[in-house]
Amino acid sequence: MIQERLSRLRDFLREKEADAVVVNKEVNLHYFSGFRGDDSLLLISPNDTLLVTDSRYTEQAAAQASLFEIVEQKEGLFAKAAECVKARGWKKLAFEGNAMTYDQFVKLRDLLGADSAPEISVNLGELRTVKETEEIAAMKKAAEIGDAAFLDIVKFIRPGISELEVAARLETVMRGLGSERPAFSTIVASGERGSLPHGIATEKLIVSGEFVTMDYGAVYEGYHSDMTRTVCVGRASDAQRALYRMVLDAQEFGVSLVKPGASGKDVDAAVRQRIADAGYGENFGHGLGHSLGLEIHEEPRLSKKSDCESLLPGMIVTVEPGVYLPGEGGLRIEDTVLVTETGGEVLTASSKKLIEI
Repeated sequence: MIQERLSRLRDFLREKEADAVVVNKEVNLHYFSGFRGDDSLLLISPNDTLLVTDSRYTEQAAAQASLFEIVEQKEGLFAKAAECVKARGWKKLAFEGNAMTYDQFVKLRDLLGADSAPEISVNLGELRTVKETEEIAAMKKAAEIGDAAFLDIVKFIRPGISELEVAARLETVMRGLGSERPAFSTIVASGERGSLPHGIATEKLIVSGEFVTMDYGAVYEGYHSDMTRTVCVGRASDAQRALYRMVLDAQEFGVSLVKPGASGKDVDAAVRQRIADAGYGENFGHGLGHSLGLEIHEEPRLSKKSDCESLLPGMIVTVEPGVYLPGEGGLRIEDTVLVTETGGEVLTASSKKLIEI
């Protein structure tokens, strides 16, 4: 698996006409080497694979990154990296422009001098868009953990408890089932706060008659899950039922459009039009979905600005339309969907029917 990833990376470097690349984004350290530590970097060329780290991680790196030469640094990570680059005579160096800070770039540039300065900015996330079998298995497990937490939380929610208590319960249950950490800051937005697409949980108490939107995820073996469900505490009003039906219709329509060959813009546009036709076009502002994996937000996107011309089997995207009514509330429903050879496979299996608690 790592060998195949390195092969693709080396093909990528040849296309960029780079002698080697400095990899310092933590998720890419993991992806290309198997190493799960931090404060380290990789130097990869057509013939070399170096992992530069310090004494805290040398033993771990040797165990996890068997295809890499482990280089211990004692005087500074980028100083040792520059030393390795000079020793191998690499001249055209690629770097992660979306991950290396400006200060790190300047330090490396000054250490290398004009002959070997980093000059080719690359985004290695492009190489992670199609998931491998092992990655998909980890993401399915993360989704299962999220689903189990949902079964628990619908028994836990009741009037008088706070959004923070709901978030804590979700995270505790997921941790007990094997999640390494929350995939992101858990969103719990109840009542009027449902109009906030990223309404992080607060001390607000949940009141009967309110929608409660929960957007959360687990992390399993480094891979993320992401799901959103909205429930009603108490009996839903006719208006709430109608709004929920409309969002669910749009969400299920979006899931049906996830298939090989579909473009990110087209899928987003079709669902956006569906919501507009129902009279809520101005109340759905964010993109329809995003990919995820080692990060919670990856490429490709399902959005107006998506540059994905064709979804491919093995890509994984979310489908998460919502309607947000300032001063009133709102709701969102989200699934994570694997693009298969023939369509889309929903990984988040929790019920989407309106649940009244």
